[in-house]
Amino acid sequence: MTLTDDIRSQLALQAIELPSWAFGNSGTRFKVFSTAGTARDPFEKISDAAQVHKHTGLAPSVALHIPWDKVDSYADLRKHAQDNGVELGTVNSNTFQDDDYKFGSVTHHDDRIRQKAIDHHFECIDVMNETGSRDLKIWLADGTNYPGQDSLRARQDRLADSLQKIYERIGDDQRLVLEYKFFEPAFYHTDVPDWGTSFAQTSALGERALVCLDTGHHAPGTNIEFIVMQLLRLGKLGSFDFNSRFYADDDLIVGAADPFQLFRIVFEVIQGGGYANPDVAFMLDQCHNLEAKIPGQIRSVLNVQEATAKALLVDTEALAAAQRANDVLAANTVFMDAFNTDVRADLAAWRETRGLPADPMAAYKASGYQEAIEAERVGGTQASWGA
Repeated sequence: MTLTDDIRSQLALQAIELPSWAFGNSGTRFKVFSTAGTARDPFEKISDAAQVHKHTGLAPSVALHIPWDKVDSYADLRKHAQDNGVELGTVNSNTFQDDDYKFGSVTHHDDRIRQKAIDHHFECIDVMNETGSRDLKIWLADGTNYPGQDSLRARQDRLADSLQKIYERIGDDQRLVLEYKFFEPAFYHTDVPDWGTSFAQTSALGERALVCLDTGHHAPGTNIEFIVMQLLRLGKLGSFDFNSRFYADDDLIVGAADPFQLFRIVFEVIQGGGYANPDVAFMLDQCHNLEAKIPGQIRSVLNVQEATAKALLVDTEALAAAQRANDVLAANTVFMDAFNTDVRADLAAWRETRGLPADPMAAYKASGYQEAIEAERVGGTQASWGA
């Protein structure tokens, strides 16, 4: 099986948004590690992200995180991005690193704290207006650790009220995207723990409120591709946060733990009309604690591209015929034949026809950029969680 011209033309439409925080320092809950050459401000983060797009052609936009990426002039940041060949994308809010939010933010029983969290999202919307961003992505650490700690029902009511106020502030061409996560840092219950809760809350808001699916935010054994199918079927899948996990929310390079799962997810995206669809954003949400950050992001987008190429190879006519005949093994064989196809050589040759390096990882290593930033970025404070 080889990549046809039709498949190549579809691959050319792929765009994967990078997270600015992937270019800062991160680590475990015990330690944030520093590395040579790490970006010290949002401008340097954008410069590093642009290297990924330069070498792959796959990453034309960069998501921001507020307040981590606050700057004096977002117009200057936007121009810096464009000068480097990329755009500014999704704006992510942060209501999990302030002492006031210890017992909740938008779900807190204290009117003052809840309004503070709402006002932060208003600030994020102001940033969106300056950067030209379409999506406001909300992930909440809100929840409880012990039964009886707070009213589960009241927290959902307060969540709905807060989200309504935020939704009313976004522009007609903007969207609110609500992420979910089944645990951590809350361990008894999380206020938005699953796709059903996110779906229910966003459905109550309106058409411009959608669900973000993070591939690391599910219990072991969860059939993520089924959730993808269902959200596409319901018209509520707004974006992905692609990463990989062995145990929980590991935020590892996408496809590192289970490349077959990534293939299955992308196949459902394609079948459900979510691929190369501006209404469904492909994004990464990863941290690089051990590996170099820019190569880590390059490897990540290449893994998504490879999984997409394989998913596009599935002979859907043969698959449908086997399904109609209830030929279980034949249907599975069609599926597995595509997954087991080695598309790396075809992708490398195709990249060269587009003026891109056949091996983006090797090309970046040979570019000297890593050595240059390690030599230049001496002094100052490296960007990291909370900075």
